[in-house]
Amino acid sequence: MTTTDEHAKLWDLIKDTRYGMLTHRHDDGQLHSHPLTTQSKNLEEGSTLYFFVPRDGDIARHVANDPSVNVAYANTDADSYVSVTGRALIQEDQARKESLFNSAAKAWFPGGAADPNLALLAVEIVGAEYWDVKESKMVQLLKMARAAIGGDQPPSLGEHRKLDLG
Repeated sequence: MTTTDEHAKLWDLIKDTRYGMLTHRHDDGQLHSHPLTTQSKNLEEGSTLYFFVPRDGDIARHVANDPSVNVAYANTDADSYVSVTGRALIQEDQARKESLFNSAAKAWFPGGAADPNLALLAVEIVGAEYWDVKESKMVQLLKMARAAIGGDQPPSLGEHRKLDLG
């Protein structure tokens, strides 16, 4: 798979998942996760995921000290799961805020794209891992039963890949 194909596959798995769980580290070393809506409209080579966060909130404060984050996506309807490792930073890009802003974001940031508390969190993707199951639930159950009875190897359920995109 070429890097462009990898980006396309990754975006295909992410785009229909409404929320990603962004995990970051607090100053005491503890990990904390927050559900965020991915604002990106596509994923190109050299990819960055975009999120809106409160400028005065935990995420903005903590990624300034430790930019290493993870964003996990789970689309149980499609049986696809994605884990993205990245570097986060607050980007001062008003044009991008305006292009990504939508009516759902207005509930959190009533001042619109110019809301003084609206921060644009950019997560530069370093790597990703995904699990994409294409078999029906019935086929999955049969494969799991066969593996449980045979006991030799776990069942092979779909595609699992690690991507180095950094």
